[in-house]
Amino acid sequence: MADVTITLAPNGPYLVDGPLRVVDAEGRPLDTGGKPRIALCRCGGSARKPFCDGTHGRIGFRAEDAVPPSS
Repeated sequence: MADVTITLAPNGPYLVDGPLRVVDAEGRPLDTGGKPRIALCRCGGSARKPFCDGTHGRIGFRAEDAVPPSS
C-alpha cells in the first residue's frame, strides 16, 4: 500500500495525498470524489467540513506551522 502524506498548507488546509478513506463519526464513508489529493479544513470555518472550502482566506486564518516541542 502506498503512503499517505499530510502537508500543512501555509495558513490553509491540511493537504492529504495518497490513497485514503475519510469516514464520519459513525464510520460512514465520505465522498472524496476519487481525487488523489484532498484538502481538510483546519480553520474551523468551512461550510463543507471536514473539507476545505477556502474560508481560511476570507477570515484571515493564521496557523502555527511549526510542530511544538514534545514535553
